[in-house]
Amino acid sequence: MSFSIFRGQIPIDLCYGSLSLFTTILHNIFLLYHVDMFVSVYKIDKTSFWIGEIIFLIWNSFNDPLFGWISDSGFLSQRLNGHAPSQIVLKRLNALSLNGPLFALAFMTFWISWTYPAIQFVICLCVYDGFLTMIDLHHSALLADLAISAEYRTHLNSRSSLFSILGTGSVFFSYAVWNKDNLQQFRAFCAILALFSLLGFTVSVTLLKRTFKEQMHKDPILPQKDDSKTSASVREDVGSLHKGTLRDFAKQLSSHRNFIWFSVMNLVQVFHCHFNSNFFPLFLERLLGDSISPGFGSFLIGISFVAPHINNLYFLMLCRKYGVYAVIKLLFAIKMGLSLFMFIMGPNHIWLLCLFIASNRVFTEGTCKLLNLVISDLVDEDFVLHQRHQAVSALMFGTAALMSKPGQTLAPLIGTWLLSQQIGHDIFQSGRDLGSIKLASSSLNSSVQQLQRNGFFNMLVYIPLICGLIQLLIWSRFTLHGKRLQYIKSIRSGAEFSAV
Repeated sequence: MSFSIFRGQIPIDLCYGSLSLFTTILHNIFLLYHVDMFVSVYKIDKTSFWIGEIIFLIWNSFNDPLFGWISDSGFLSQRLNGHAPSQIVLKRLNALSLNGPLFALAFMTFWISWTYPAIQFVICLCVYDGFLTMIDLHHSALLADLAISAEYRTHLNSRSSLFSILGTGSVFFSYAVWNKDNLQQFRAFCAILALFSLLGFTVSVTLLKRTFKEQMHKDPILPQKDDSKTSASVREDVGSLHKGTLRDFAKQLSSHRNFIWFSVMNLVQVFHCHFNSNFFPLFLERLLGDSISPGFGSFLIGISFVAPHINNLYFLMLCRKYGVYAVIKLLFAIKMGLSLFMFIMGPNHIWLLCLFIASNRVFTEGTCKLLNLVISDLVDEDFVLHQRHQAVSALMFGTAALMSKPGQTLAPLIGTWLLSQQIGHDIFQSGRDLGSIKLASSSLNSSVQQLQRNGFFNMLVYIPLICGLIQLLIWSRFTLHGKRLQYIKSIRSGAEFSAV
């Protein structure tokens, strides 16, 4: 795919990347405030919270493969003509033009109380995640559909990172308007963000569709002329027709070893990312305390959302040179090394703690930003292994999430359980009494405060250490890199085809 401007049209890579901006400005606010909103403001009880999270766990796990199946199941059984790749891209753009604005509207349902907290909690989580899932699936699938080569995919990914950096600006501004005692300014701020996102999705998808159609008119066979040399005759001989049933697809994936290893690793990764997001402010408060000013704490939280996207630009440069597999392996090793170093140094080095808390989130989130490239490579391998006539990108991304998304719900559940085990702190009781999920420690003696501080430190250090060790062991079994990856891409691009 050429990324130049076509007759004055907005470049495809800029349109593609801008979609990350309109998702990020809303989703970061959701991650930071939705738990505090329901616990501290709406006063949801512990039982309702846990039931809601369990319902969300089930929905969050299965809506990805469900929506992926609805989107791509026809590609498993249908012999496609030469125009199919372009039609698939347009189908994904149509889905984004519908679900993007609906996602922005769903975001607003969190910040205004409109029914009982228990009911609102479940409905808001499931509706919001449903539209977010549709956006993520089709946006990620476009990464695999618009380009095959690693160079072009990393180029598209870097554009998404640039716009995600802009999207994290909402985190900084949110602290100026967040006030649990008076939510009027915060709600107005969220409404402005939602309107900006709604209009942004509409405009960007329209421009992307227009530019893509113009390029398709020039080259109606394939959307990435530079990436694929596949002729109609090669596509016709790619393999036998598949039955296209869910059972057949599940059986195929169960024999796809690299996909299985990746999914397990990604489950741990998603858990760690959301654990950091959910408890980052609490670690700052309890481990750094009065050693830093509230303003610096807010700045540190904001930077922790921006830095992963900035670092991702550097990580993508490393990926072009050394490959995605090697970079991810290095990030796992760094995560383990930093955790071990912090464990040896102990909890009394304030500035080391400050750097570790921030860097832990940066390297963990940095890994997450690279995983779509791995799934895109798995799409290629699935295409070759099962001799498909058309890659099922959305279905592959959705099925990968089936194994990994539970980590998003397990993070707050396991985190709150660990808090109660380590320090005996019930965030629900604190939220009911104090209007905050933060721990009140002013009434405790110094020895008890130190014991609780050690408990927080143990949570902070052990989680990345254990996650990093597990991920390194799993990642060593992943073989889709080096010559194997080059071989898969050469077949996918039509240079040759043979059974694998």
